[in-house]
Amino acid sequence: MLKISLISGAVAGAVLSLAAPAFAAATPVAIRGVVSGTEFTPPVIANSPGASAASRVAASLYQSAKVCLDANDNGVCDAGETSVLTKADGSFLLAARSTGPLLAEISTTSLNNGKAVTQRMVLRAPADQVSAALINPLVPARVAISPLTTEVARIMDDDRISFESAKNNLATRLNVSADTILSDTTGASAEVLKESVLLSSRFAFAAKMVDRHDVSPAALAVDPNATGPAITMKEAQLTAMNLEGIPRYDHVFLIVLENKATSSIKGSKYAPRINAYLNAGNQFTSYYSTGNPSEPNRLAIASADDFGITDDSAFNCYPSGTTAANAIEDLPLPPGVNACSNTTNHNIKGKQNLFTALTSKGMSWRVYSESKNPGADWRKDGTADSTIVAPDYLYTADEPVGAIGTPGLQVRLASALYAAKHNGSVFFQNVRSSPEFLANNRTMGGGQWDEALKAIAPAGWNADQFGDDLASGDVGQLNILEPDQCDDMHGVTLVGTMPGSSATKAASDCSGNALIYRGDKYTDYLIKKIQASPLWNNPHKRVAIVMMFDEGTATSGFNSCCGWNTNGSPLALGPLVKNADGTVSNEVITNYKQGNKGHGTSTFGVLNNQSAAPKGVVDSDAYSHISLVRTLQDMFQLADPSDDWSYMNRSKYSQKFIAANILNLPEYAGSADAHFDAVRPMNHTYVIPAGYVQKNGYPTIKQVGPDVDQRNGWALK
Repeated sequence: MLKISLISGAVAGAVLSLAAPAFAAATPVAIRGVVSGTEFTPPVIANSPGASAASRVAASLYQSAKVCLDANDNGVCDAGETSVLTKADGSFLLAARSTGPLLAEISTTSLNNGKAVTQRMVLRAPADQVSAALINPLVPARVAISPLTTEVARIMDDDRISFESAKNNLATRLNVSADTILSDTTGASAEVLKESVLLSSRFAFAAKMVDRHDVSPAALAVDPNATGPAITMKEAQLTAMNLEGIPRYDHVFLIVLENKATSSIKGSKYAPRINAYLNAGNQFTSYYSTGNPSEPNRLAIASADDFGITDDSAFNCYPSGTTAANAIEDLPLPPGVNACSNTTNHNIKGKQNLFTALTSKGMSWRVYSESKNPGADWRKDGTADSTIVAPDYLYTADEPVGAIGTPGLQVRLASALYAAKHNGSVFFQNVRSSPEFLANNRTMGGGQWDEALKAIAPAGWNADQFGDDLASGDVGQLNILEPDQCDDMHGVTLVGTMPGSSATKAASDCSGNALIYRGDKYTDYLIKKIQASPLWNNPHKRVAIVMMFDEGTATSGFNSCCGWNTNGSPLALGPLVKNADGTVSNEVITNYKQGNKGHGTSTFGVLNNQSAAPKGVVDSDAYSHISLVRTLQDMFQLADPSDDWSYMNRSKYSQKFIAANILNLPEYAGSADAHFDAVRPMNHTYVIPAGYVQKNGYPTIKQVGPDVDQRNGWALK
């Protein structure tokens, strides 16, 4: 057994054993330290000018936190274990007769930078960190206990690696020195402070699981119906990073393409690159859109509902006779605000969405759009401009006719390339009014019109902010990538002329099979760009790329699932809300009861940068945009799996939630397949039974029984 001499202050001769969590010492050991973290102030989002405010993060110190020597390394300050409370400056002095892992129990009687703590949390410092701090008598020893040191301890538990490896891996992920990981947060970089905020949220949630006596995941793995034993703190800190089987990712890039069913893409000779990525990564083969046309689907991707919208009208459309539909907001409304010829309010107020949910927890988002008219309002469609002329791309004989530019054709922009209906951040008033709305809507380059747009751009316009952000690492946790309406396979009108000729002809690369090929090449361009970035090539950052479509091409029947029971009768009454007195009722939203019939299945694939992650997963369980939102809420810890009400909008409609609220959900009363109609995360925990017969009326991809394997397509190892 390896033993080393331990010297603490003026005391020498103590013996430390590295093989156990606590080490016997011949004489008392004085362990000095500090408990630190972050103070996070969420953003204030209002609908009046000047009332919104950005979030704030500051380093913090915890007062009256209970620090103990966790002799049995169980994540609890047990009776009999040496403990002390921290002072106003977060410091502590623990006199112990041994060394080992330290624990800081931060309770609701503790103070964080002098402010009351609202949710208790347990922070840890591994035994090796403590012994390293005490080894040199010439350096005043001070052990920092923080969210980052707790993450080091958690990584050691999860990956079963050494303290040095865990510390260095976390330092590499955050691009900081290893010493920074073990320091208190005073003077820490913005990256470290942000990570501290996110870790604090996870570890506070872990304490919540322990306090309400959630069942141990080890017991549930043996028996899904187990009622005990209760989860331990160390189990909870691991579980908090893997909610409903969805691991925490640092960054996700959603490449959202347009209007192509699975049958148009899967195996298509016009989409060879996308198919290669699907086969190399993981794919979900029964992924349903939630509506038709684009706008309802973009709303569903952003918020797990379409709020009764079944068209592509602008966000400032509202029913005739409505005078208060568009309240004053921080950004002046663009010209042309008036009633539209529909019955649904398109200005969505006060509704939950991924954008505000992320910022409320200290995370960020981006929407990157290609071929945006320089300097134009993000809330309005791009405009056609016959003066914007782009040359065709190089043509080779082995490509389909028209792919990326008809040979020799100079193409004029005759229709809008940027469509506001494809930008999910535009429709929510609390997003448009937020301080980060303009900063988080950014450009994406690489397309045919880049140079032409640069030529007419105002000073300072960046045609490819996405490229710069990838290089610097300044991307969001969630990044939605919106190619223009040619490169996303949607199609718009293009008119071209041959050099030296005044004759015009329709360009052939923005429709038909050539359009698929064009989108395939642009998708490949984006993926290669992400995969060449420092983010992707940092093995300790967890990065995913999603290839998906907003809708398929089904023309009739019921073609959706997972949150919409389109066969249900009577029709949906409205989204469920929980009232202050605990009762449940249906919110009234005009047109909501119409429901959306979906638009069939479409291709959905996931790539990630983790070499140990499973590859080649084919998950045939049914999912939808609403399932994706539930998955992202788990991934970024925006909701609580034990409380369906914590999930936004229709993503709360799990099978047990529907059963508990069936009287308010009459559309589900006649469900022929409760699993198919309910929402679930994309985790492949459900095994499709052998001989399964899919519901009538869903004519696209059939589910026919268990997949070859049951691996999770989002798993990291």
